[in-house]
Order: sequence, then structure tokens, then C-alpha cells
Amino acid sequence: MSLVGIFGRPFVDLSSLLDLSGLDDVHEEICLALAKTPVDYTGGSHRSMGIMPKGHDAEALRDYGEVIRAMTDAQFETFRGLADTDVPADARATGEFGEERDYPLSRRQMLWLKVRFGVYFPWKAYVELIPNRAWKDKSDPTGKDFTARAKTFFPKTVALIHSLPFTQVGRANIMGLEANDHGTLHRDGEPKDQAAPDHFITLCPAGDKRLYVWDQETEEKTFVMGRAVWFNDFDFHGVDAEPHFRYSLRVDGIFDDDLLARIRGACMSGDPRMTDGA
Repeated sequence: MSLVGIFGRPFVDLSSLLDLSGLDDVHEEICLALAKTPVDYTGGSHRSMGIMPKGHDAEALRDYGEVIRAMTDAQFETFRGLADTDVPADARATGEFGEERDYPLSRRQMLWLKVRFGVYFPWKAYVELIPNRAWKDKSDPTGKDFTARAKTFFPKTVALIHSLPFTQVGRANIMGLEANDHGTLHRDGEPKDQAAPDHFITLCPAGDKRLYVWDQETEEKTFVMGRAVWFNDFDFHGVDAEPHFRYSLRVDGIFDDDLLARIRGACMSGDPRMTDGA
């Protein structure tokens, strides 16, 4: 399947359309906060979720969905005992594990899956600033707020998110990869189920995260350039390995009409700034 993209582009660079004057300060804040606060993991089950393209499933290395299903009864009891919330004895057969699924993984469960079974979690610095219970609700702000940790350790980041041109925000998180780790190639939904690309902004303050979108038809990568970008997350996408830590901040919501109109107009006019990382 070829890329669906955004208004005929593989991605759009929003840098020229947003006020990013505070992004350098946000970068300093995030780096310091990541040194001061505990972080979770994310990813780690893309193959068992069935969201990877054919021929690339080996990138997932050891998948925790497969590991959990293959555990002995005694191992699963140990796994249950490491949870922060109640996990029923029949959960392996009746539910799914991980963030925004039936049974969120605790930090202890993630570490045990990694050290005991060799599970590969691509993103080992994951911080939910606005937690979201279900993926389908990621743009809905109902009953949600920034966490106490976000307000305490990430105040400039919170202020920047409030300043972005959304009519509502339902999810915000920081996703970091350790040196030499790769983000497994996957997509977040089936293109045939999508009426229009979901609204979100990915901010990369350091500009060094090699996120790419993948055209399955041509087998080509397009690197998503810019410090503030929007791409279609129903297209396959991943992150190349680099010899250093890197992170991004993703904010999900609903764009205001003015921003959406300016994006559409710039894309349709052929404005080169929208895809050249300027």
C-alpha cells in the first residue's frame, strides 16, 4: 500500500506555521526532567498486534504479547503479582496488555519482561503528560488533565502545549529512544477505516529523531524533517537507530480551523517549507 500522507504530502513541516520561540527552553526542561523523574517503556508488542508490514516483523525482536501468551502458569502468576492493578487469572485469554489497552503494564512488569524474557521495548523513556485510557479517545479531553508530575517537572512544556492551535487536547506524551535502539515499523490503524488523518503535532526540540514514513508499494523511506511535524499515523512509520538518545513530544487533539486551513493552503500551493524541514 502506498502512502496516504497529508494533503498529498508524505508529511508536513509545521515549523513555519507555529510559534516555536519557547522550544529551546522546553528542550532544556525535558532533558532535566527526564533525569529527575522515573520513566516507563512503550512499544514492544507491534508484531503481536498485527500492525507491522509484511517482511518487517523481525524488527520487533522479542514481542511481549507473544511472550505473555507463551508463559507457564507459574510465570504468569509472577507476572500478575508485579502488576499495579488487579489482573484476572484468565486475562491472557480475555484481554490485551500495554498502554491504552485492557491491562496497562506496570514498571515492574516491563522490567521483568525485559530482563527475564529479552523483550524489546523500543521507547524506553515514555512519560504520559496527559494520560489516555483508550486509543480511540486520544483527541477527547473529557475527564483528563495534566498529571501532577507534568505540572511539577514540565511546566514550560505544559504551557507550550496550551499555546498550540488546538480546539481541544486529549493526549500528550514524551517518547524517547536509547542510543542504538530503533522504533519498529508499524502503523496506528487501517487506512481503509480512516476518513481523514488524525490531528496531532510531533515536536522534536533537538531535531535529531530520524522518524520516517514507509511506502510499502515502493519500499522507500521518507524522513520526516522538522522540529514540529504532522504525518498520517495510519501510514507505516518507524525510527532509525542512532548512536545517541533522542526523543519527541506528541500532542493529540483537534486542530483549530485556522491552522487546518493554513496547512491545506500551504500544501496545495506547493510551499516547499512544508516538507523540507525549514
